[in-house]
Amino acid sequence: MGSRCAGFSSTITLREMKTIEIKGTFRTELGKKSSKQLRKSGNVPCVIYGKETNIHFYAHENSFKNLVYTPEAHLVKLILEDKEYTVILKDMQFHPVKDNILHADFIEIFENKPVVINIPVKVVGDSVGVIAGGKLSIKRRSLKVKGFAKDLPEHLTVDITNLNIHEGFKVMDLSYPNIELLDQKKSMVLTIATSRVAAKTDAEVAAEAAAEAAEGAVVTPETPKAE
Repeated sequence: MGSRCAGFSSTITLREMKTIEIKGTFRTELGKKSSKQLRKSGNVPCVIYGKETNIHFYAHENSFKNLVYTPEAHLVKLILEDKEYTVILKDMQFHPVKDNILHADFIEIFENKPVVINIPVKVVGDSVGVIAGGKLSIKRRSLKVKGFAKDLPEHLTVDITNLNIHEGFKVMDLSYPNIELLDQKKSMVLTIATSRVAAKTDAEVAAEAAAEAAEGAVVTPETPKAE
């Protein structure tokens, strides 16, 4: 499979990650019974993994709509009573049948400390290979990056305009201002395949997406199970 160098750091202007505001309340009681009561009233039990301690709180499930149902990554200004935290979503657990949010985990971030997060890949351009009959096969829907909060974009743009059939981009072909890509350099991000090859790789794409979701948004100590 061919690979082309993207050179995005000089040709792509990244959109700064937006901030969503969520208001919540500190939890005074923990445990399964308390969590169950919160969910019955339409609230979501949450935890912030902070620098020195973990903070337990809850917020109404409607507060998370702009954070969950979007293809972009976001920072969160979390207001808990008289305190304010800047956080980023690490993981979210959903009910297997009803699909409502059961629990949310956040990581507190600081201006002077880089954060590790998965940021979605956004494909732009009309590939000459696709126009010629090929099919775009996306191997990685997001990439793990490291950078300061002020430098994190809401998505990573990949321009496929000049890609022909049997060409693609690996992680090592991509670069973006002020952030480091942490995935394996030789990992394929996307390719322009023939229709026959593309059909065979759909299952691989689904498996890799599931593995990334299980990995979580950021690198942190193991998250305890939701109460």
